Amino acid sequence: MVDDDTVNIPSFTGNGVDARRLTVCRDEGFVVFLIGARVNKWWMLPVLWAVAMANRRMMKELAADPEAGLLSYEAYGGRTTLSVMYWRSYEHLQRYAKAKERQHAPAWRQWIRRWGPTGAIGIWHETYVVEPGSYECVYHHMPPFGLGRVGPRVPAEGALKTGPGRLAAGRPTPAIAAAS
Repeated sequence: MVDDDTVNIPSFTGNGVDARRLTVCRDEGFVVFLIGARVNKWWMLPVLWAVAMANRRMMKELAADPEAGLLSYEAYGGRTTLSVMYWRSYEHLQRYAKAKERQHAPAWRQWIRRWGPTGAIGIWHETYVVEPGSYECVYHHMPPFGLGRVGPRVPAEGALKTGPGRLAAGRPTPAIAAAS
């Protein structure tokens, strides 16, 4: 019988898939921000288009400015959309949301004044502040994805092989916690 920890598997295949079993071990906390919209009235295309373009401008702005604090994001479409964003901190997220010179502020004003009252689209978001040691993840035969795009990615082996092991490895030991 072959122990899968000793099998020599090439890291990347030709399509960007990493064949290794990996996890993410971050020393810093982060924020997971889920945001999306739901199309309620398809026939109101000008409103749908305006909201989509405002979102596109915001994402372009954030991608061009790493100091804004957005670490990574994934977006999914459909009648209800979903963007999963990873932010450096809650403070970074709030600073961007409230900055009058950034794309979010004018888009939010348009939402309140023009787009929201039509009912053509519903919007939603959820914010999760994640501290080190309070999450676990695993990626196997995957390209960098989700928190794995933020990193650092490390082999999920030894103490990191199981979900409980990954959670325990990220938590401070009682001696470390008492000293801080």
